[in-house]
Amino acid sequence: MKRPLALLCCLLLVVSACTSGGEKVKLRVLASPELADLGPILGDLREETGIELEMDFQGTVNESTALVPGRAAHDLAWLSTDRFFQLDFRRTADQGERPLATKTMISPVVVGLNPAKAAELRRGKPDGKLSWADLADAAASGGFRFAMADPAKTTSGLTSLVGVATAAAGTGAALRLEDVKCDKLRGFRTGHALTAETSAALVDRFAERQDADAIIGYESTLLTLNASGRLKTPLELVYPRDGIVQAEYPILLLDPAKREAYDKVVSWVRSPATQKKLMDRTLRRPIIGEVGLDPRLPASTGNSLYFPDDPAVVDKLLEDYAERAPGRVIFVLDFSGSMKGTRIAALRATFDGLSGGPGGGFDRFYRGERLTVLRFGGKILGDKEFTVSGPQDLDALRSFVASDDFDGDTAVWAALGEAYARAGADRRAEPDRDVSIVLMTDGESNTGPGVDEFLRTPRDPGVHTYAIRFGEADPAELARAAAATGGRMVDANATSLLEAFKEIRGCR
Repeated sequence: MKRPLALLCCLLLVVSACTSGGEKVKLRVLASPELADLGPILGDLREETGIELEMDFQGTVNESTALVPGRAAHDLAWLSTDRFFQLDFRRTADQGERPLATKTMISPVVVGLNPAKAAELRRGKPDGKLSWADLADAAASGGFRFAMADPAKTTSGLTSLVGVATAAAGTGAALRLEDVKCDKLRGFRTGHALTAETSAALVDRFAERQDADAIIGYESTLLTLNASGRLKTPLELVYPRDGIVQAEYPILLLDPAKREAYDKVVSWVRSPATQKKLMDRTLRRPIIGEVGLDPRLPASTGNSLYFPDDPAVVDKLLEDYAERAPGRVIFVLDFSGSMKGTRIAALRATFDGLSGGPGGGFDRFYRGERLTVLRFGGKILGDKEFTVSGPQDLDALRSFVASDDFDGDTAVWAALGEAYARAGADRRAEPDRDVSIVLMTDGESNTGPGVDEFLRTPRDPGVHTYAIRFGEADPAELARAAAATGGRMVDANATSLLEAFKEIRGCR
């Protein structure tokens, strides 16, 4: 009787184990491609919970309909971030039900720099810390080339771009539509030397070529690349002091009927044991406080930047960052007698800053940019074209603005009319190149045509005037002319001439 009893006990144990483990469940998951490194951990999930996740790795930046419950072809989604989806969801007319989302781990967007380049860029920085503005300044001058995944196709690339743009806005708040100006990131864009449609493909290209100075991506990805042995020299990770954006890897419930399995998955993933395992194996930071930080991860990542809460901001950001021919800006600068002294000194200091001097940052003239400068009084006193290819061109630009050729009269509208004639010729010669005009004057026009006559004259509607009021210039006339051409006016008396030029730089 002992043997049958033993067999019966074994049978009962097997049945009990199957029952407690529950029915085996398979869930289809739409996943960010960078989560391909979760393979071994998902095996542990299957063994411990009976739930198998079938991962479908896709780019999800433009897949908003794929994440709407009731329309989704997947049971769950596991993304590096769902912020872009949440923005799209907000503006969708037929929204349906917002999916349940649970954050699972953290990885900030950082910059992996060649150590020699990092040392070069830090030179002269009082605190030794680099900012996004420092990197943009170096890129604009041709001294910094980086790899970044395509922001129009990848969450890692778009998150990186949001971080850079938020730092460029300098408001300390989430990006607003008025903060996104097409010139702010053009200098930074010139340094974007290597891209790919996924972060994994970007890492492969970067490792194969090793000819870029840096790669921008998630901390976990770059630390893993450093540990892979694929690089001649490990990268130095830089956490820009003007802030970072973090990925929080949410799991979304797309099929409400799978809620029970979803709850088991997120409970298992957020357990202390799994959080430590995720950190040890993927170098992503734990989302819960009970798990001590791996020594390979810095305790502090600096300031976190807010994510934009308006989908139009992301649309505008992608539109402005898209590859295009470098623009042309025509500067129309008042060199009437009233500009002598402190005012002309302020103008020259402004061009020094935009030419790579202190305070340029995101707003400096960038490699490939074309500039035309018209100096005027009662007539055109001088005009010259510059294409920025190196320091010598910026030196020539500063020298031209350093002229002491002043005039007693002020013909604002005649000078602006001449600028439009130049702009029209430029547009006919190169229709794919943007042309804009920046007019700076410190007084009222006292000779030549008036503003009404200027506004009646035919001109290219695609060329906008951005007016900078300085000194005693008539704000109403400047604002009227700028608005009529699709531009706007900035009052430098309320800020400074450098800040006024930075705010406009020939861009909406």
